[in-house]
Amino acid sequence: MADGVARLLDEPALLAYAVKLLAGRAHSTGELREKLRRRAEQATAVDVVLARLKENGYLDDQKFAENFASARLANDKFGKARVARDLRQRRVAPSLVERTVRKVYQDVNEESLIEQWVRRKYRLTPRDGLFEDDKDMAAAYRRLLRAGFRSGEILRVLKRFARNPELLDAFDPPDETIEGN
Repeated sequence: MADGVARLLDEPALLAYAVKLLAGRAHSTGELREKLRRRAEQATAVDVVLARLKENGYLDDQKFAENFASARLANDKFGKARVARDLRQRRVAPSLVERTVRKVYQDVNEESLIEQWVRRKYRLTPRDGLFEDDKDMAAAYRRLLRAGFRSGEILRVLKRFARNPELLDAFDPPDETIEGN
């Protein structure tokens, strides 16, 4: 790398670079294609390298999407919309994103997930677990939207933690779909 510019790689070097990237962390085909495209001496080498990686089982978007979505659910407790958005950012095909998120979240009660999230992030206990003021609740609402939960479910859960739950009745936007986020 002279003067901060990465040198272009021939096919064997591009394959070694791809394996090195995959050893660091899993990538989707689209993500890896983009990284390889920037380093390839010849554009045709990218498709050849990707095909070899798929043949040898190093690259599998289905497995990548399922592992990614399962990890985001188990570790971060994110909602469907956030996981779908993150998968699309990693250049996973939209149809695969939809199928994967539906499969991973099929037995998940998102209201329960939201309640766990609120209790964990705000350290609220069942006995005295109420938001002190409306600003805190509004901030929680925004954070939950960013975490990928639908607004209707967020409002139902936040009513359980609100000192004045009737204030939330006036605000009831339609739920977003996975595609909408």
